[in-house]
Order: sequence, then C-alpha cells, then structure tokens
Amino acid sequence: CGGATRAESVFNGLTQLLEAGTANSEGLQSHDWILVHDAARCLITSVEINRLIDACIDDEVGGLLALPLPDTLKSAVHGRVSQTLPRQDKWLAQTPQMFRAGQLHAALKAKQADHFEGITDEASAMEMAGFSPKLVVGSPHNFKVTYPPDFALAEDLLGSRT
Repeated sequence: CGGATRAESVFNGLTQLLEAGTANSEGLQSHDWILVHDAARCLITSVEINRLIDACIDDEVGGLLALPLPDTLKSAVHGRVSQTLPRQDKWLAQTPQMFRAGQLHAALKAKQADHFEGITDEASAMEMAGFSPKLVVGSPHNFKVTYPPDFALAEDLLGSRT
C-alpha cells in the first residue's frame, strides 16, 4: 500500500485503514487522530511524542513537532546570496505530525490528481486544504538521518541514552 512519494504512501495507507474502519466499527474512523512519523527520524522519544499529543488533542486541526529556525536564512541565485530572509517566523518541520484521519485523507485526496504536487509533509497538505496546523516545539535530537555524518551522530546520541 506504499507509493512513489511520502504523500502517496500516507494517502494509500489512510485509504486502506479508513476502508477497514468502515467495514469494522473498531477500525480507524475519520474523527480518530493519527500520527505520521518519518522513520529517518529514529531518535524520537516518548517525551516528544507525548508533548505533541498533549498539545494537539484538544486542537481543531492538529499539528507537528518543529523547531524555530536558529540560523540566518539566505536565498540564493546561481550560488550567490540574493537576499537575507527574516527568521523570526520560520520553523523547521519535524515528525510525527498529528491530524484527524478523515481531514488528512481529504486534504491528500484533493491533491491526488496532480500527483500530490507541492506536498512535502502532512502539514503542507493540511495547509493547502485551508487549515493552520499547530507548531509544537520539538527537539534538536529529532533530526533526520540523511547524510553519512548523521549516522555517526545518531549512533553517539543513542549510545548516550543507555
């Protein structure tokens, strides 16, 4: 039930779960909360997950873990700085991201015809559907293991937890 993109994979998974919920009242219902997590963020802790749940459980929309941008942000053209952008309102999105299953499914379905273009995470799908997800302060340790040096850092952090 995966897909070619993250958005397609989440959409396909939600479709299957919601269809199963329709057939079985104990399955996933559209009003149920779901959390979507990126496996590359392998250093997530239960403290961070619980912080997200506690912050969003009574929210109309849901939200995501994120960090305020600590660095100066530059825009570039042809490898040269073209502009320094204000960082006061910029955040680095993390996962998990928590939304109502039905709302997220509908937001993704609305972008299915154009192959989920512009959707980089679940929060962006919700934004495109007119929602404003809540930002919940995450942790710098909840980084995405992407580049070779990230593996060594993740290994060190995991080793320090035991």
